[in-house]
This record gives sequence, C-alpha cells and structure tokens, in this order.
Amino acid sequence: MGFLIKTFTMTPFLRSIFLRKIFTSKKLLTLLVFSSVITCGANLFAQGTWTALNNLSPGLSGGGMLLLSDGTVLCKTSSGTTDGIGNIYARLTPDLTGSYANGSWSTIAPMHNTRLYYSTQLLKDGRVYVAGGEYGTGGSSGETYNPVTNVWTNNGAVGAFVSDANSEILENGTVLQALVAGTLRQTKIYDPVTNIYSTGPNSIGIHNESAWLKLADNSILFVDRLTKNSERYIPSLNKWVADATLPVDIYDPYGLEQGGAVLLPDGRALFLGSTGHNAIYTPGAGGGTGSWQAAADFPNGQGAPDAPAAMMVNGKVLCAVSPKPTSGNHFPTPTSFYEYDYITNTFTNVSAPGGGLTLPHSSYEANMVDLPNGQVLFCVQGSTQYYVYTPDGNPIAAGKPVITKIQRAGAGVFRLTGHLFNGISEGATYGDDWQMNSNYPLVRISVNGKVFYARSFNWNSTGVMRGAANDTVYVTPPAGLPRGQYSIQVVANGIASDPFVVGFAFANDAIADNGSINNDESLRIYPNPVSSQAKVLFSLPAAGNVSLRIVDASGNTLKMLFNGRLQQGDQSINLNVSGLMQGIYYVNLVTDEGIKSSKLVIK
Repeated sequence: MGFLIKTFTMTPFLRSIFLRKIFTSKKLLTLLVFSSVITCGANLFAQGTWTALNNLSPGLSGGGMLLLSDGTVLCKTSSGTTDGIGNIYARLTPDLTGSYANGSWSTIAPMHNTRLYYSTQLLKDGRVYVAGGEYGTGGSSGETYNPVTNVWTNNGAVGAFVSDANSEILENGTVLQALVAGTLRQTKIYDPVTNIYSTGPNSIGIHNESAWLKLADNSILFVDRLTKNSERYIPSLNKWVADATLPVDIYDPYGLEQGGAVLLPDGRALFLGSTGHNAIYTPGAGGGTGSWQAAADFPNGQGAPDAPAAMMVNGKVLCAVSPKPTSGNHFPTPTSFYEYDYITNTFTNVSAPGGGLTLPHSSYEANMVDLPNGQVLFCVQGSTQYYVYTPDGNPIAAGKPVITKIQRAGAGVFRLTGHLFNGISEGATYGDDWQMNSNYPLVRISVNGKVFYARSFNWNSTGVMRGAANDTVYVTPPAGLPRGQYSIQVVANGIASDPFVVGFAFANDAIADNGSINNDESLRIYPNPVSSQAKVLFSLPAAGNVSLRIVDASGNTLKMLFNGRLQQGDQSINLNVSGLMQGIYYVNLVTDEGIKSSKLVIK
C-alpha cells in the first residue's frame, strides 16, 4: 500500500492480510497502533476549531460511530476479542453542560460477532442495526442492539455475504441492505418487526463501493461503480431506475473507490470523488430524472478514496481527503481537511486535529459523526484520542426544527409534534463502509443550568427536508431529572429548535400536568417585539385558574404577569417589560387545560 509507518504492532490475522493484499486492500492498518506525527504548519484560514476530548476512549478506535437517540454516541473499538477486530462499542456521554469534549466513556455489551467495515443504521424505535463486516466473524449476519436493555439480538439469516456493503433506512422503518455477492447488484430488505430479511430489488449497475444518499423525495441515489451512470431506488415502486449521467469520473480505477455524498441545504446533492473530481446532482421536477454538473475539484491533487465528510450546522461540508490514488498506492497519506461551501462552490483548506495541516494516515482511517450540540466528532482508527470540530458561523435557518405541541402519551411518555424533526440532510457520510446518519429527532432538556437528553423513539418519518409536513416523536425523560422549569428543544443534525419553555415540574420522571402544551397563535403578544408595554391575548374555554409569567430560555421565572382566577372568554393581560434587558424571552400560560408558550422579543 505504500504507507510510511513509523512504528506499529499487528495481530497475526492482520499480518497475514497485509502480506496478501498490500496493494489492493485498505483494510490492513486499521487496528495498528501508530506513533502519531503531526505535520506542522500555520493554519491558512480562520475556519472552525478542533478540540481534543479530555478523556481517552477505553479502547482503540475500530472506526464506526453512531449517535443514539438519547444523545450518547457509540464508537466501535477493536476490544473484546483476540482477533484484533473486536466486538465492543465504547459509549460517549456528554457532561451536564452538554459538552462532549468533557464527556465520559463507558462500554456496552459485546456484539455476538466481530466486525470491521460494516453496515449500521439507527432504527425508528431507537435500536441499533448492524450487518456484515469485510473482516471478522459477522460478514454474512446481522444483529440489533437495544440501548434500554443493553442486549444484542441476532437477526434472521441474511443468506448472503454482506461484507462492507451500504444500507439505507426506508420510510416504513425497514432497512434496504446491499450485498457484496454474486453480480454485486443484489439487495435485501430487513424488517425490524419480524426480524426477517427478504429479497430486495437488484440495482441496474454495480453498487459495491458506492455511496448511497437519501433525497428529499425519499428516493436513494448512487453512482454505478466505475461508470458515470447514476440510478435511484424508488420506494413506492420497490425498484431501481436509471437517472442522469455524470460529467466527470468520481471512481478511481485502482481501488475502485469514491468518497461520501451529502444533501446540500438547497436540495442538491454533492458526491465526492476519489479521482479529485466531484459532482453535484439536481433532482428532477416531480421526482423525475435529475441532472449532474461538475463541482469544484479538490485542490492540491487531493481525492477521497473512502473518506469521511460531514454536513455541518452552518451549511458547509467538512471533508477529510488524501492525495489521489495511484496504481502503486491505492490509499496514500497524509490526510488533509477542507471545508466545502456550496454557495461559492469552493474548497478551503483547514487545520488538522491536534495542530498542523495534515495527519499521517490514509483518509479511510478517519471517521465523523454530527453531534447534537452542533459539533462534529472525529476519530482515527487505532487511536484512543477523539476530537470535536466546532464550525464557525451560525446554524442555517432552513434546518431549524419547530415544536408546536407536547402531549402526554402514557405513563412517563410524551409525544412532540412539529416540523423538520429530521433536519435537511442525513448528517455525516463516508462511502460504502460505514453509515453514520443522524436524520432523526433528539430531544434536549435544559433545567437549572444543566443539560439532559430524553430518549426519543418511534419517530414518524425517516425522510429529510420534509418542510411543513407534520413530524412526531415519542420521548421518555431521563431518570433523575431535577425539578424546575424546562427549556425543551428538538435537535436534528446539530441544529436545534427554539426552546419550548414550560413552567411545570417533572415528578417521578413524568411531567406533572394533565393536558398538553401548545406553541401556536392561541397565545398572542401584541405588539411583538415590544419596547415597554404590550398585551397578552388568549381565550379560556371555561372559567378556571390562570398563571401567566415571563421566563428566560432556561425556564427561570423573571416576572409574574397574573396569578388568579379568570372567567370564560377572551382575555387581555397587560405586559410591562421594565427591568428586562433586550433579548428573547417566553410567556408561559398555565391553565386547567394545559400549558402554552409564546416567544417574546424585547427590543
């Protein structure tokens, strides 16, 4: 492979693979322990910033990372077995300020099989799906993990070799699973309810080594291997259909690799190439055939031969790249980092984790996942040191979820309703070997200066860019949540909704109210923004007790506007903002019917 290795250790298994496939496989040095040497140099551009996690992972990174619906992150390690591949995930939990850089590590129950380079998805019920493995004992099998019970369960028989194949979760909650078998066009569909794999449709071209991407219409786009042809899976037809032709080659002819693919904020799709060429897809009207155009090439002779990228909250894409492959070195070093700006169609070189401009590794050894605090978690295989990347700028408004209602749905269970709960992209990407999608709703609760995540599950959709379509998700508050007033946010791919501030307490891990909470026009403030005086307007369907107060984003009561009994009908309460600084606040209305909240802007 032409890697310059300063020092390393290698298991007998990996040593035998290395001798057989030194030029043809990237999967050789995955679990080596490198002496890290950072190329020094000045950061040429003031972009985002890297921060090393304060605590080391309990095991060497084995590559894949997946964000769970309770805000923790599963990080595959090479621990747990003697084959050097491993079956243990480390679990990263943020601290009580929501910081992952200061987070703590633990481990979960071991998988039944060892796996390296395999399919991963988070199911709609919050369980983890894994299948295959280019190396290890699980190449032809799948299993699911239940975070609540900490138990892995074997899936039904796949009946074919999965290896490092791609996968996508469909709108109905099933998983479209590619197979690395036969003609390299076969797929299976996994049903998490029945735990059974059934035969899926064959793709038109070879899907092996391709990156799959979900579009806004729920179709799945990829580029046929070693061609300029593209195709899409249409869920309503359960069929792959031919799409448009690319103007550039994105697969290199040596390792047959490409990079990842991300959905851009304007609805187009960016596909990153191992050749240094990149392409942008524009969806067709009404779900028809789209069109391709060349994107900017990677600068400085760089390419993405199996390399991670992540859509960031500011709308830019963080990319790990390496020199373009050659016939003598399919996976060159070092790894550099760029940000892609879709508005200007430009790549900007940014610093590497730990300082300098490069890491002495091949790009395939890196991995990324979007975090709910807007950062990107980064790791290099074979290391215990993880980093977070904090992008510059502000989250883009187009990706901001909206909460319209919170309702009790059972003992200790609540249903949130709103829009854009899944965000406008799938999050981070890699290629075919890992899937680290995060297009599902996380629910963050802030109280008394502390940050918690509820466990979300049974979200109604796996789509992206759903616009004004109604989204729902069920949540259970975390154990030990302190009493107080709560700022509740839905987060998708790191972009958070406005806080939904509610003035009630959690008791026995359940909201102590008897109704629902709404965030709609039935509670109005006029004028708004307000400089001194305003009116709070609402209507009561029946006479009852009323509490009306101004709270901050953390749920702290700043001013009581009314606390007493009112008669049925339209109401108007005077609002005086004297003593309050300019900024954003919330007016909470508590009645016998439930709680309503409306944003208040003081200018």
